[in-house]
Amino acid sequence: MKSSLLYFTIVLFLSVNILAQKYSVTGKVLDKQTKEPLGYTNIKIDGTMLGGASNLNGNYNLKLDKGSYILIASYLGYNSDTLKIVLKNNISGLDFILTRSSVTLPEITVIPGEDPAIGIIRKAIKEKQKRKKQINSLIFEAYTKGVIRTPKPLTLKRGRAGLSFGMGDSSKLPITGIIENQSIGYFKKPDNYKEIIIARKQSANIPSTFNLLTGGRAIKNFNNERINILNYPIPGPLADDALDYYDYYLINLSSINNKNVYEIELQPLNSINPGFTGKLYIIDKTFDLVKIDFQLNDAANRGGILDTINFYQQMLPFNDSLYLPVDFRAIAEINYLGLVRFGFEMNTILYNYKINTFIDDDIFDKAVIKVLPTADEKDTNYWKNIQSIPNTQEENLAYKKIDSLNSIPINVWSNFSLLSGRIILSNNLSASGPLSMYHFNRIEGNALGLGVYSNRAFNKRFNSSINFSYGFSDKKTKTSIYAKYYLGDYRTYSLSINAFNNLQTVFGNSESYNELTASFLSLVSKYEFRNYFYAKGFNIKLKGEVFPVLSLSLAFNNRTDNNAVTRTNVSLFNQEKKYQSNPSIYETKINSLTFGFSLDFRNYIENGYFRRRLRGGKSFVLLNGDVTYSRKDFLKSNIDFTQYKLSSFGRIRTLGASFLYFNIKGIYTNGTLPYQYMYSLPGNINATARNYSFRTLNVNEIIGERIVTINIEENFGNELFKLFKIPGFKNWDVQLNTFFNAAYSTVGASSQSILPLPVKQFKHPFYEIGFGLGHILIPIRLEFAWKLNYREENNFRIGLNTSLF
Repeated sequence: MKSSLLYFTIVLFLSVNILAQKYSVTGKVLDKQTKEPLGYTNIKIDGTMLGGASNLNGNYNLKLDKGSYILIASYLGYNSDTLKIVLKNNISGLDFILTRSSVTLPEITVIPGEDPAIGIIRKAIKEKQKRKKQINSLIFEAYTKGVIRTPKPLTLKRGRAGLSFGMGDSSKLPITGIIENQSIGYFKKPDNYKEIIIARKQSANIPSTFNLLTGGRAIKNFNNERINILNYPIPGPLADDALDYYDYYLINLSSINNKNVYEIELQPLNSINPGFTGKLYIIDKTFDLVKIDFQLNDAANRGGILDTINFYQQMLPFNDSLYLPVDFRAIAEINYLGLVRFGFEMNTILYNYKINTFIDDDIFDKAVIKVLPTADEKDTNYWKNIQSIPNTQEENLAYKKIDSLNSIPINVWSNFSLLSGRIILSNNLSASGPLSMYHFNRIEGNALGLGVYSNRAFNKRFNSSINFSYGFSDKKTKTSIYAKYYLGDYRTYSLSINAFNNLQTVFGNSESYNELTASFLSLVSKYEFRNYFYAKGFNIKLKGEVFPVLSLSLAFNNRTDNNAVTRTNVSLFNQEKKYQSNPSIYETKINSLTFGFSLDFRNYIENGYFRRRLRGGKSFVLLNGDVTYSRKDFLKSNIDFTQYKLSSFGRIRTLGASFLYFNIKGIYTNGTLPYQYMYSLPGNINATARNYSFRTLNVNEIIGERIVTINIEENFGNELFKLFKIPGFKNWDVQLNTFFNAAYSTVGASSQSILPLPVKQFKHPFYEIGFGLGHILIPIRLEFAWKLNYREENNFRIGLNTSLF
């Protein structure tokens, strides 16, 4: 209730401020001598926490109430320019003319054999520690603009991005996407943070749910001890241990606002350690950090996927003492193996700081980013009255071009490809693409299918699909119909129904190979790693997030299962070879109830429609469980059984960018469980591997109803190679992972009595270990695995771990 009241107060406060008459003050910031524009100059309203910045071309646009103001333009290396205005109407052509400053050399204590920068950094670290104690809470406003560059028009629809192939300089690519948003940020010690997006707009080719890159969340506080870049905790330039990590050189003296500024260059002491390179600027006497101009070194740019990534940030004094960020820019140019390339530029201004004011603890919940329901409803007048960064001519032209292209009705053939899995028919409607229309197995033989899919219809609340397929060998038509409706402001509740009469895979939840791989292996070599059965029935499921960390579900399931038999011997090769027979299942009808829960303590983003959990670079643990109850009496099922499932998945940060991942599962069954309802330990087909699977076991090799599995994988990346300074490996971005798997699997006497065939069990724990080597840019890893016991066959196995199969 308190949070709702606070949000209402925020909206009311902003509405009053926006609806009040605002006047524009526009102009340029120029170098007096050269008349060249000074891009990204800070402009502050004297005596207030308000301000703005010029754009790349030096243009600025301030939005102010009626009144008298003193405007101060500041740019490093120049004397500030001050203008006094009386604002009664819009003012245009108010230019700032800045002159280069002369520098008076300050006294610097120099220790023999030590660069003067070291002493300056020592003092800056000491002063930073003092300043941190002065800030208990912060409230600020931010405006953020993001610009995307790609070789061809960008498509960000239905959660998929359309990027182009080719080589070249990403910075010279045309603008193909723009996002803008306005937000309010809150910080309170020790580490409470929240940001609320109050307005957002974007070019027509970008869904609003992608517009979440807020100023406060995106900026990096370079006074922090560790700065998370690409999920790696990099020491900050003024971290307490920075002098043990970086080397510093005093290279120049400059000035800003009539104060001397030290220009210092830094780089990691050891080039194999991820870190920043570039320049930082520290004010004389107070030793405040006032500007950074950084790049990532090669070690932090893993795989060299980034052509460049630059960070720029400037700080200005508030309350005449505390220096706080007033802007942040990031420019990234990405070129993936010369195949996919794009650029991204982000520019944020921060203003209207409120320091050490009261913030209600209730505002800090699991939603670290919240989009207000009205954020997408702001009209042109609203955007004209907020503090922003003026669009450049290129950005204005890009907006018009993108909006024009996206006003053209969708043409099915414009996105058509023979390799497409889906054909987009409209914004919410798609159909099966050529790649997913055909499949082959020994039951159906050659089979054709067609599916129609509706996605996020009715204000992103409704998903549905209908699928048909026909097998030319079993001469059966298969159908399935699915519908799901989301409820709640953030679609945290759902009701779904699924009706089916089709061919299903035995233990299909235990393996994740794609249909194309299964069809290819069958047609080429008659190698079938799957078994099948016919099923018809329906299920209804209600699921909801009853608390921010707890979801509950209830489902009713009806399914009738029948045997399927091998119907074909067709193959492109190996005509003489016979397909293996399809094993029988236990034919029966099951009616059951399933109660489930899920615990997830991660923070999330409320993007205006959905809640999306955050991973970032943090450790986390998920816990899931369910109970399935089948009874002959009141459920009219053919068999009595109760099955309990509990699983946990998570990761723990270990060394640098390394994470230890774990996946633990337990299943216990009372009663008589049909064969096809049992669990198969996740195995692999020959010469392949999957994460969290048993590398030395085949698919469907070990089956049971009372199961314990433990999968532990440590993704070291190249951290161990750097730690032990292994030549070559430490610099080549070779990635190392290790794994340990254990399992226990048995079948109770009651279920054994109805087994259609014998099954292999692990009545004593099974163990295997292994490791893999790969490269960060290539989605394939070569893995080596050994059995530690049950050494019969496949005691040692080599496999390719990839999601391509």
